[in-house]
Amino acid sequence: MQLTDSTLFQAALNWAAHGLLALHWWQIVLCTLVMTHITMISVTVFLHRHQAHRALDLHPIASHFFRLWLWLTTGMVTKEWAAVHRKHHAKCEQAEDPHSPQVYGLRTVLLRGSELYRAEAANADTLKRYGHGTPDDWMERNIYTRHSVMGVVLMALTNLALFGVVGIAVWAVQMVWTPVMAAGIINGVGHFWGYRNFEAVDSSTNISPWGILIAGEELHNNHHTYPTSAKLSVKAYEFDVGWMYIRLMELVGLAHPKKTPPKAAFGAPRPVADENTLEALIANRYELMAGYAKGMRQAARAELDALRARSLDAAVLKAVKRWMHRDMEKVPASAATALAKARAASPLLDKMVTMREELRQMWLDTTLSREQLIRDLQAWCQRAEASGIAALQEFSLKLRAAHV
Repeated sequence: MQLTDSTLFQAALNWAAHGLLALHWWQIVLCTLVMTHITMISVTVFLHRHQAHRALDLHPIASHFFRLWLWLTTGMVTKEWAAVHRKHHAKCEQAEDPHSPQVYGLRTVLLRGSELYRAEAANADTLKRYGHGTPDDWMERNIYTRHSVMGVVLMALTNLALFGVVGIAVWAVQMVWTPVMAAGIINGVGHFWGYRNFEAVDSSTNISPWGILIAGEELHNNHHTYPTSAKLSVKAYEFDVGWMYIRLMELVGLAHPKKTPPKAAFGAPRPVADENTLEALIANRYELMAGYAKGMRQAARAELDALRARSLDAAVLKAVKRWMHRDMEKVPASAATALAKARAASPLLDKMVTMREELRQMWLDTTLSREQLIRDLQAWCQRAEASGIAALQEFSLKLRAAHV
């Protein structure tokens, strides 16, 4: 009997072509997408929200599942990932930030994000300073950390057995998915392009309002504004699929969220701003200042039409639209010059920008006593309501209605 006619050889060929599962091509694609999705959920729920930020508690069953899956599909060590990410927040967009596009450039972070991560993960000082509180049990010491490569090798063999030769392609997609999506897109694009709900202290952006493909991490500006929140969506039109899974796990006792984004509470306006108003302003400053920015943009529309009619330079008008509601230290020099021209031409714009900066000092100036801050806030509200600018008057009333 020739070798090609043997039952064993035919079985080997059949396995190479179809694997043990003998799936159609679309079923293999679906399995690949499901597995990469589980990996993204493991990264965002376990590594990011649970380990790095302590935003939720996980039941040991859920925790061990995520650790095992990440060992198989990424080979990442929990302590290393948490330490590098915590340092990113501590040194965000500074020279010591492990993967900032403002430091390294967007192209470098997109194409070499995983290399930047591995270089920082090898920094013993980073692990010592930022890696505290991560798993240190027998499995972590003897399997997941000591033999981190073994997991991805085991996954390659498993894919080969289940899908045949095409399993190598499935494994390759799994191996590049996290470096591209997390290390590249989130760490790169998430600090470079997108929309901003809040004026966070860094350049973080929301890439998309629907966080599905990267498990909610697309809402990066929201995360940098409220880093210890287990929920990354804040607007009614935003969707965080990672939060959906957390809520489902909570229903069966596998997860317990500890923090979510704060929400300002409002009642009847007080006659004057008081200590409770000050506390509400400081506690909800990002949300309230986002409301102030919205009022600025609305008030500026008619003003911009008037400036355009006076043939003000188009570059000046563009700078007003983009930068007037931003913190002054974040406005680039070229835009600052154009913004100054617009403020000189428009008392309304100048007043709104000036009063925005004055309001920021309520939480930025640490030299003032609480009593002085309350007096300053009362004076601010009086000036806003006497300004004759509807946006300022409405904001002051809303501010006096805020409480904790």
